Amino acid sequence: MLFSPDVWEIIWLSLKVTTTAIAIGMLIGIPFGAFLGLYSFPGKRLIVVLVYTCMGLPPVLVGVIVYLLLSRYGPLGSLSLLFTPQAMVIAQVALVTPILAGLTMSAVQEKERAYRETAKSLGASPIQLIATIVREARTGIWSGAAAAYGRAISEVGAVMLVGGNIEHHTRVMTTAIILETRMGNFPAALQLGLVLLAVSFLFNSFLMVGALNQWKAKRR
Repeated sequence: MLFSPDVWEIIWLSLKVTTTAIAIGMLIGIPFGAFLGLYSFPGKRLIVVLVYTCMGLPPVLVGVIVYLLLSRYGPLGSLSLLFTPQAMVIAQVALVTPILAGLTMSAVQEKERAYRETAKSLGASPIQLIATIVREARTGIWSGAAAAYGRAISEVGAVMLVGGNIEHHTRVMTTAIILETRMGNFPAALQLGLVLLAVSFLFNSFLMVGALNQWKAKRR
C-alpha cells in the first residue's frame, strides 16, 4: 500500500500527537492513580468519583474547555497555542489522564489487598512495599495505557475544535477521514481508517506480548 507524501505527513502527525499525549498522561496519571490506590485520606472518595466521571468525559466538551482556555481572550491566550499540534496534545492529555489514573488505581488496589500483608510480614520497608505493589500491578497499568492510546488516536471532536484540521499543520488521520468522507473520496477515507486500525492493533499487540512475557517469567 503506497501513500503520498501528504498522507505520510498526516500519519506521522497523528502518531506524534498521540504518543506525546500518552507519555505526558502517563507521567501524571499513573503516579496519581497509584497514590489513590495505596493511600486513604479525607476527601478520597470524592476525588475517586471525579476521576471516574472524567474517564467518560465527552471529547467535544474537553475540546470546548481547551478552546476557551487557549482562545485569544482565555487565560492561556497569550501563548498562541490554539490551532496548533500543541493544542491537540493538551486536549488529548485531558482525555487520557483520567483513564490512566482510574485504571492504575483499580490495578493497584487489587494487588494492594493481596501483597500488603505479605510484604509487611517479610519486613519490607514502605518504599519496597509500594514498589512491589506497583510492579505486580504493571499488567493492569499497561492495559490502561492501551485503552488510553486507543481513545486518543481515534479521537476527532476535541482535536477538530482546538486543531482546526489545517492542511500540512494540524490535520491528523481522524480529521482527514471526515474530510475525505465529506468529499466523497471513500477509498482514501477507508485507507486511512485501515492505517488507524493497524496502529491500534500494533500498539495493543506490543503490550500483549509484554504482558505474556511477564506471565511466563512468573511461571518459571
